[in-house]
Amino acid sequence: MKIIAITQARTGSTRFPNKIMNKIGNETLLSIHINRIKKAKKINSIIIATTNKKNDDVIKQQADKLNVNCFRGDEDDVLDRFYQAAKIHNPDYVVRLTSDCPLIDPSLIDMIIETTINSNVDYCSNTLIESYPDGQDVEVFSFNSLKKAWEESVLISDREHVTPYMKNNFKVLNVHSNNMKFNKVRMTVDEPNDFVVIK
Repeated sequence: MKIIAITQARTGSTRFPNKIMNKIGNETLLSIHINRIKKAKKINSIIIATTNKKNDDVIKQQADKLNVNCFRGDEDDVLDRFYQAAKIHNPDYVVRLTSDCPLIDPSLIDMIIETTINSNVDYCSNTLIESYPDGQDVEVFSFNSLKKAWEESVLISDREHVTPYMKNNFKVLNVHSNNMKFNKVRMTVDEPNDFVVIK
């Protein structure tokens, strides 16, 4: 069974431009994020899905240094970017991550992959009911579900955010934490203050 992880990354954030290229020690937030994904045991390959904009050349350069694949596509139609990136590899399942989550837990990724496969659902995540810290967001779906969403989605919001069509139309499952208070914890980077906390 072939399972790929696709993480979306771009430098053009309005609240915190170029945030994923900020460094902690010698590591960028993006490299910390990728190196943690590499520790997941059930993922066969990692793809950074970025945009065709010149500003995101730096992300391609970082992908090369980290020895992971990079796919460049439409900035706004992120669903198309994900589908085109995945199609090249013809996987059974796709793990969707976002690069503003530098402290993603590889064991959580593996657990949600396993739950998805064992439950025989189209889409599984820990985000439908938020019980994990913000910044530990993992979505797993079959490639067939991604393909169907890509073919059928027409709303701008569905194409910009990749998975809403799946959540609303397919067989889905949510993974809960044992401790609901974890959803109050913030481990993502949206603004400069978040970077201070992560650092």
